[in-house]
Amino acid sequence: MDGLTPIKATSFSSFIGYYEDEQAENTTSSTVPPPVLVAPLLSIVPFDASNKGSYDADAGPSTGPIKPEPYEETHITRAGPMSGRPIKPEPYDETYITRAIPLTGPVKPEPYDETHIMNAGGPLPLVIAPLRSVRSIFDINNYSYYAGAGPSSAPKKRGRCDDDETHLPPPSVMMRFDAVRRRFCQLNLQKYILTTAEANCRTMGVQTNKKRRRGTVPGVEIGDIFYFWGEMCLVGLHRQAVAGIDYLTVEDGEVLPLASSVVSSGQYDDDTNQPDMLIYSGHGGSKNDVPQDQVMERGNLALQRSLMTDVRVILGRKDPYLLKKKIYIYDGLYTVTDIYPLRGKSGFIEFKFKLVRKADQPRTGYAMWKEAERLRTLNMSASRKGSIHEDYSFGNELLPVPVVNEVDEDDKTNPDDFEYITSQHYTDDIPIDSQALGCQNCQEESCTHLSCMCMHKNGGQVPYHKSVLVCRKPMIYECGEDCVCPNDCKNRLVQNGLKLHMEVFKTINRGWGLRSWDPIRAGTFICEFAGVRKTKEAVKDEDHDYLFDSSRVYQKFRWNYEPELVCESIWESVPEVFNLPTQVLISAKEKGNVARFMNHSCSPNVFWQPIEYGGYVHIGLFAKKHILPLTELTYDYGVSSVEKVGEDELLYRGNKICLCGSDKCRGSFG
Repeated sequence: MDGLTPIKATSFSSFIGYYEDEQAENTTSSTVPPPVLVAPLLSIVPFDASNKGSYDADAGPSTGPIKPEPYEETHITRAGPMSGRPIKPEPYDETYITRAIPLTGPVKPEPYDETHIMNAGGPLPLVIAPLRSVRSIFDINNYSYYAGAGPSSAPKKRGRCDDDETHLPPPSVMMRFDAVRRRFCQLNLQKYILTTAEANCRTMGVQTNKKRRRGTVPGVEIGDIFYFWGEMCLVGLHRQAVAGIDYLTVEDGEVLPLASSVVSSGQYDDDTNQPDMLIYSGHGGSKNDVPQDQVMERGNLALQRSLMTDVRVILGRKDPYLLKKKIYIYDGLYTVTDIYPLRGKSGFIEFKFKLVRKADQPRTGYAMWKEAERLRTLNMSASRKGSIHEDYSFGNELLPVPVVNEVDEDDKTNPDDFEYITSQHYTDDIPIDSQALGCQNCQEESCTHLSCMCMHKNGGQVPYHKSVLVCRKPMIYECGEDCVCPNDCKNRLVQNGLKLHMEVFKTINRGWGLRSWDPIRAGTFICEFAGVRKTKEAVKDEDHDYLFDSSRVYQKFRWNYEPELVCESIWESVPEVFNLPTQVLISAKEKGNVARFMNHSCSPNVFWQPIEYGGYVHIGLFAKKHILPLTELTYDYGVSSVEKVGEDELLYRGNKICLCGSDKCRGSFG
């Protein structure tokens, strides 16, 4: 390969992008709210190529003019050839809405094309002014983003934090970004949701690991999944906004450019069929849509110089339920072991890079994705290794719930007997919690207008967007039996039951557990905690292994969007302190559903939310973050008491020893 002579740089004038099907659906809506405006900066400096600053500079957010960031799917493109392997922009999310963002003067920003068209005169600046009143990104007293559901403290006005390396863990960044995205979707605006959400996060300092680095990225774990390319950029896993090869240059402290990460998303002729090995195609091979030989330059050259060294590998695969979208799986470190030219299908030379996965890494990434993909395709077979039961719901759920024991394949013992139910059952001494009748003026239409009683109780907006929870709230009011709206009303979610492929499986040391064959996006409804609603006196002497108790102490965390990130007043924060009229006790010992198998964790990936419909409070379980298929689903059971042992330290005391294995394990629960 050393004999290859670099030739003139390949440049791309454009490449194809596309929208999701939902884009057309939402743009036809007759009830579109006015756009949210962002005030322009007082002084705006046009882009200057001589400026020594970098889009990836390590300095924190400036209070002066903002240089446009290299946006994700179709942001603003730069003049000249793109740096690195171009990646086809991903289809936009449900409504891809942008706020009207005024530039200097009366110029209205053009709706940029989703094909990354190059602008010969340089990029048009997309400007977002820093807000004057900012709530800090980090709060040491309310930081446990992996803790279980429970009341959060009220929002505080705090200063901006610039130290991305120590103060912003990637889970925090992703939660805040996705919270902003969900809010923009709820507002039903029109375009550019992701680009605006990402730009707002960058402007307000909601990003981390801003220094390019090789090897592992602090806070990013093998098996982490990303629903949007921009999420990888914000957490520092892959910093190139539109290229599949990310690399360090002299400005990053390297003598020669060296590759740091690659994304294989299916646009090129990559080979991912062999376990623990990737044949990766170099970038280039087209100019003005005319095929040509690839050139050993930029990303290709950096990857060539990284021979026998390690790079991070992210594999993009189709979302099984939104086929025009991709989900990106971080699969760990791979070693570049070989490079060779090959004549591709187009008849022109392509560079092939052989990457081999390093040993002794957890098999929690792409291997689990492929296994779950196989299970969904086969739809469970009795011949599967360790299979015990094909449907433990006995037909009560829309999808079967298999039981498998891979810890001891010869043990065919079923879980404890119980009656499978899909929602709560009540004893006669449980009072009705409903505060008002349902909607009476929504006949034959979904509840979306302000005159709807249920919408009024929910603050004037549907709490869900495409079956995803937008915010945690003190109480969510779903339409119930007293409502005249149809069964497919957007305000009916928890009552419609399980929609995911669930599996009950044997854990190594915690009995039975629950996991999904499907990837789960943050905010997705998983299941209701079904069981028998009881009084405190009725459960006094009961085994608490299958008991949900709302009165326990739950560690605080913040999940909702921060108002300043969507240009709302900080006083418009949606409270996350639950407002339960009475203590909710649900026993799933004798009657229950899949939720009874969900184990406790001090760093859970699921949280609970009270939902009222049909006159009673129900408990809905929702995904706290994006969850890789076949990952155990857990929520915080809470503890019976908590005491202060220091100025800033709390001691949680539960009735059972915790075996969750989390770095933040409190030692007990229940």
